[in-house]
Parts: sequence; C-alpha cells; structure tokens
Amino acid sequence: MRFQTPLVPATLIRRYKRFLSDVVLEDGTGVVAHCPNPGSMMGLADPGLRCWLEPNDDPKKKLKFGWRLAELPDGTFVVIDTGAANKVVQAALQAGAIPELAAFDKIRAEVRYGASSRVDFLLTGAGLPDAYVEVKSVTLCRQPGLAEFPDAVSARGTRHLGELSDMVAQGHRGIMLYLVQRGDCRRFALAADIDPAYAAGFARARAAGVEVLCFATRIDPTGIEFGEAVRVDTAP
Repeated sequence: MRFQTPLVPATLIRRYKRFLSDVVLEDGTGVVAHCPNPGSMMGLADPGLRCWLEPNDDPKKKLKFGWRLAELPDGTFVVIDTGAANKVVQAALQAGAIPELAAFDKIRAEVRYGASSRVDFLLTGAGLPDAYVEVKSVTLCRQPGLAEFPDAVSARGTRHLGELSDMVAQGHRGIMLYLVQRGDCRRFALAADIDPAYAAGFARARAAGVEVLCFATRIDPTGIEFGEAVRVDTAP
C-alpha cells in the first residue's frame, strides 16, 4: 500500500481526545492532525516523537493533515493509522500472498455477519468453505522483538472472536489475522494483563477451531508492504 500523498515529517506535541494531535512541522508551523487510532497508543504518543503526516486538500475535511507513521528514536517506523491494516491485507489477499488463503477467488469486504457486526473480509471459492477473516492492527511492544495485542481493553475484539467461533460451528472457516504494523517485532503474543477477557476469548476461539495468522510489515514514509509470517505464542 502506497501513501497517496508524500508524507511530511513533524514533531508531536500531544495526542488528545483520542483522534486529535498537536504537531509542529519542520518549518515551525503548528498544526492539528487527525489521529486515526482509537487505542491507547502505548509508547507511541510521547511528546517529542517524530511523526509523519499525510497532507490533504479535501475541502470536506476540517483537518488538513492525517497522522500516518510514528518514527521511534532508533529509526523504527510504526503505523498509527489502524485503517491501513485492512488495506494492506486486502492487497495481499488479491495478490495471493497469504498461502493459507490463496485458494479463494472472491474477496468481499465489510460483509454483515453475527449479531450486528461486519466481518473485515469474506472469502469464497468453488468447493471451499467460506472463510471469515477479521484483521487486527498490532502496534504494542513492551519487550524487545515482541508485539502484543490489544493495547487497551477491547470488548469489540472479544465479540469478534466469539462471532468467528460461531462461523466455525456453522461449517465455515474463521480466521483471526494479526498484522504487526511496526518494523522491530518478529514474535506475537496476547497482552493478557491488559485485557484478560480478550485472552480468555482467544483461548475459547482457538478451542472452537478459529485459525490464527500473524504477519509482519515493511514500513517507510512511502508506504506499507505485507511481510513474512510472525511466530505466534498462543498461550494466554
């Protein structure tokens, strides 16, 4: 996935009200940028952090900048825009880059399922059970090389695990796909201390037959590329 507009660097002053951030551009201009991330952004919202913004000239948008990447002091890039995960995964599905899902020839996004949800992707193919794929963006890292999810309590995420389990019970495939959107992690685990209910829901989903996939990404200010498989520690 390539960014539509070249990103510009800035320095973070503060992130507030979940979706707003005050930043200073390199020329010293202070602006308010949209922060497309509802999570806690643990470790990614410290004042002084270098960030990368995507400008826009859309008259319908009040804010003329969107925060896309954080750059850590060691040069690691982290994707702030949680919506980017679905775009990256969709491109990978269309390219047949996910071996476990490459046999499907039809990809539909945001299809209604469960009680009141929309699955990220519904994959279908002749002679194959339908595959319901939920995608989660992973940006939390508290130990070197280890990515964790979630970074805050996620009742919605726990519900999705239950809905995937229901699909498996009906004879379909349920896939929970975690996309690690930072460049310094090659292992994945659950942050059970942050959300014990999610960890318990994950264990139930695994026991019910929900499949778990995890992949890395390659990130720079020009775009985000789907990467290699990441080792998953499925212990709660």
